[in-house]
Amino acid sequence: MRVSALSSSLPTIPPSPSETRKPQILCNNLTTTHGISADWAKKSLIGALSGALSFGILFSSPCSIAFQSPTVQSPPPPPPSSSSLSTKHDSSSELCREDERLVKAETGPEVVTNEGIVEEAWEIVNDSFLDTGRHRWSPQTWKRKKEDILTTSIPTRSKAHNIIKRMLASLGDPYTRFLSPEEFTKMARYDMSGIGLNLREVLEDDGGVKLKVLGLLLDGPAHSAGVRQVKHGNCGPIQSIAVQRQLVARTPVFYRLEQSENGNASVGYMRLKEFNALARKDLATAMKRLQDMGASYFVLDLRDNLGGLVQAGIEIAKLFLKEGETVIYTVGKDLQYQNTIVADAAPLVTAPVIVLVNNKTASASEIVASSLHDNCRAVLVGERTFGKGLIQSVFELHDGSGVVVTVGKYVTPNHKDINGNGIEPDYRNFPAWSDVRQHLSQCSKLQQG
Repeated sequence: MRVSALSSSLPTIPPSPSETRKPQILCNNLTTTHGISADWAKKSLIGALSGALSFGILFSSPCSIAFQSPTVQSPPPPPPSSSSLSTKHDSSSELCREDERLVKAETGPEVVTNEGIVEEAWEIVNDSFLDTGRHRWSPQTWKRKKEDILTTSIPTRSKAHNIIKRMLASLGDPYTRFLSPEEFTKMARYDMSGIGLNLREVLEDDGGVKLKVLGLLLDGPAHSAGVRQVKHGNCGPIQSIAVQRQLVARTPVFYRLEQSENGNASVGYMRLKEFNALARKDLATAMKRLQDMGASYFVLDLRDNLGGLVQAGIEIAKLFLKEGETVIYTVGKDLQYQNTIVADAAPLVTAPVIVLVNNKTASASEIVASSLHDNCRAVLVGERTFGKGLIQSVFELHDGSGVVVTVGKYVTPNHKDINGNGIEPDYRNFPAWSDVRQHLSQCSKLQQG
C-alpha cells in the first residue's frame, strides 16, 4: 500500500515504515492514521480542531453516555495540502492519550479481494510492527501464519476481518488491533479533542450504544460543564449537557515564588497540567519571570500530568538542557523510526531543579522527567511514573477497515525503556536543596568520568 503524508500545522513524528511514508513525531503514544481520503479528512472532527464544537450528550450516568449526533460548526476546509491533528485515549488505558497523524492513501479503482485484504494487513504488520520484548512475534512465525492463512480461499469479507482479528491477537500486543470500517469512521466522529474529553463506545445488551468517559482533563471545558468519570457505581438519571469547544488553548502553567524552609533561598514553583500548544511558551515565560524575581532553585510539578503533545514535551525538556544533550530516543523496526532527539540551544536556566512525579505522570511527562534526570539537570521526587512509551500507527485497508499497529517506543537518554517500566524517583520525600546540589554534582562527575 503506497501512502503519502499530509502536512500538518502541529508537530510531527518519526517516519512510517513504508518507503513513501513520511511520518513525523507528534505526541505521546502516537497513533498514526494512514490511508484516509482527502474528503474524509476535510469532513472529520479532526479537521475541526481549531473551530467551535457544540454537541448534545445524554448522560445515563457520569460513567456512560448515550450519544446524540453531534452538530459540528466546522471552520473553512483546510487547503488540500494541510490537515489538523488530535489526541485520543487508547481503549486499553484510562491514563494516557494516543495521538493521530493523518496520511492520504493513493487507492486505485481495482476491486480488492478478501484474500487481498488479509494479505494487506499481514504486510503492514510485517513491515511495521515493533515487538517490545513481551510479545510472541517473530519473522519466521509471522511468515508461516501468512502461508497457513492464504492456502485456502476466503469466501466473505466478514471471514476476512475475523482472520485479521485472530492474526493480530496472536501478536500478544494489546495495542495492535483491527478496526472495522464503522470503527474506523467513528474515530473521527467521536474525536472530542479540544474539550478535554475522551470517549469510547460500549454496546448494550439490547443492541444500543452508549459512550463511556475514558478520561477528563481537569478544569477543561467538559469538566467545567459537569461531565464526570466514575469507575464504579450504578448509573444515575439521564442528563443533557452541552459543551463548547475551547477556541483558544488555556494555559497549562501555574507558577509562584516561594521561600525555602530555612529562608535562605527563593524557589520558583511551576505546575504543568498538560502538554498543549501553549505549554512550552508559557513555561518559558514562567521560568524567566521567576528567575527575574530571584529564584535560585526550581520545582517542576508533573504530578497527575497524563501527557499531551509529545513535541511540546520535547521542546520543554530542551529549555533545561545544554546544546547537544539527548532529550529522548525513538526506537522502531524500521530505520526511519530510530531517531535521537537532542537539544539545540543553551539552557534557559542552570539552577538546580526538582521534578515532582507520581503514578499518573505519563507519556510526554515521562519524556521530560527522564530527560532532565538522565542529563543530571534535575532529581526526581515522589513515586514511580506510569510507564507509557509506545508509538502506534493506524493504517486504513482498501475496504475502509483499518489496523492499529505498535511501530515504535521511547527510550530515555540512559537507554531505559519507559513503557511498562516507568521511571523510579531519586527521593520519595522532598530533599534538602543541599542534597539536591550534591546529587546533581555526583551525577555530572559520573557522566564525565
